Amino acid sequence: MISFAIMVVVPILVSAWYLWARAQDQYASYVGFSVRTEEVGSAIELLGGITELSGSSSSDTDILYKFLQSQELVATVDAALDLRGIWSKADPEVDPIFAYDPPGTIEDLQDHWLRKVSIYYDSGSGLLDLRVLAFDPADARAIAEMIFAESSARINALSALAREDAIAYARDELTQAETRLRDARLALNEFRNRTQIVDPTIDTQGQMGLVNTLQAQLADALIEVDLLRETTRTGDPRITQGELRIAVIERRIEEERRKVGLGGGVSGDRSVFADLVGEFERLSVDLEFAQQSYVAALATFDAARNEARRQSRYLAAHVRPTLAERAEYPQRIYLLGLIGLFSFLAWTITALIAYSLRDRR
Repeated sequence: MISFAIMVVVPILVSAWYLWARAQDQYASYVGFSVRTEEVGSAIELLGGITELSGSSSSDTDILYKFLQSQELVATVDAALDLRGIWSKADPEVDPIFAYDPPGTIEDLQDHWLRKVSIYYDSGSGLLDLRVLAFDPADARAIAEMIFAESSARINALSALAREDAIAYARDELTQAETRLRDARLALNEFRNRTQIVDPTIDTQGQMGLVNTLQAQLADALIEVDLLRETTRTGDPRITQGELRIAVIERRIEEERRKVGLGGGVSGDRSVFADLVGEFERLSVDLEFAQQSYVAALATFDAARNEARRQSRYLAAHVRPTLAERAEYPQRIYLLGLIGLFSFLAWTITALIAYSLRDRR
């Protein structure tokens, strides 16, 4: 009975005296919020009904959950509201358990923060619910409002960083595409200035058309000479004239074929057309590829920028900071019951051990 009185009755009586005589009333302010992501698609997506209008971001909520327990947030709220003054309104000498003993270090304040600010996180739904305690209901609501404001600012900062990351790569690709397109255009202009030819393929087509015309004239001249040889005597001046015409046409054909690279060599100081056409086609392919790359990069950049603008993460409060009208804490009966239960369990275990040791002797 003596041990029961010492280990059970005395702790209950002392706890009851402290809870009802020394412990100060505390008021609770509740706030609940979640990180939401608005994704508004294009008109086609909306008509098709394939766009998810709203969703939660669990990774952002995990970051926010850690932020709510961080020393950074404690220091920010303390600088704005003076947490040390708020939580020491109850005299620490009268209520040393529930009151804060100023000034203390930032680590002491953070430890007390974790006692006064309770965080409930549902990872499935992404909901965060907070309970903030203070000795004045207005102070509790002010802390809750400050927590919500700082959390919203942190989510906005994360959203801005995500938007910049989303378009940074697209911007780099666009810059590279612009440089490639500019270089390709400069190379083609340099070729045209050097050769004084806008499009060698057009000149080549003209040259080949001239060769085809000369070949047709050559065929007519050959037929005409053959007819003269069969119908006139040898040494007819028309035959000599025809043969001369055939020789002139053949030389012209050879000259024109040499220009387009079919006969090899160089005509005067002009490069062989085949080489010019090959160089021009290579530059044209480079320019076409650069243009297509630029168009694709520009479309990607615009899409990334529009997507970053459309996807907006924000903090949605499902419970606004509340203002208490009566003190709910400390929960005196609940705490007294816990103290009595654990005191009784401790006494029971101690008694069993004592009896066991006595019986063993």
